[in-house]
Amino acid sequence: MKINIPLYTIDLQDDGYHLLVEVKIGRKSFKVVLDTGASKTVFDQTMLAQALNHVNVQSTDRLSAGLGTLTMESFTAVLPDFKIGRLKLPDFEVAVLDLSTINQAYAQLNHPQVLGVLGGDILMRYKAVISYGKQKLSLQVE
Repeated sequence: MKINIPLYTIDLQDDGYHLLVEVKIGRKSFKVVLDTGASKTVFDQTMLAQALNHVNVQSTDRLSAGLGTLTMESFTAVLPDFKIGRLKLPDFEVAVLDLSTINQAYAQLNHPQVLGVLGGDILMRYKAVISYGKQKLSLQVE
């Protein structure tokens, strides 16, 4: 079965574009950046804490690279009720980092805050197809 999810394009004012996807944690909706270069889905620690009353963030022994730094301490959290469109991902593990600089940059450009990035872990698993023309993300669910 194929699930189609709307994409929202934001203009980074002469610095390209980002694609946003709406996701839900429980009943709360958030925007995330669709990032084909991110190996894993990553959420901002502060926004995630606001989204869930009781989120158990665990430190890992892995270091994360990217996002303007060579290495940073990495954390993970398990989301009990995570949805992307009609795709339900119960007990889905995400990386948790401080992404406040991304939201600060977005605020300067009058763009909405984002919870984080939707990465390759989901995009590969569900054989993602991005249609810029139709402004949709297609995920294959078996």
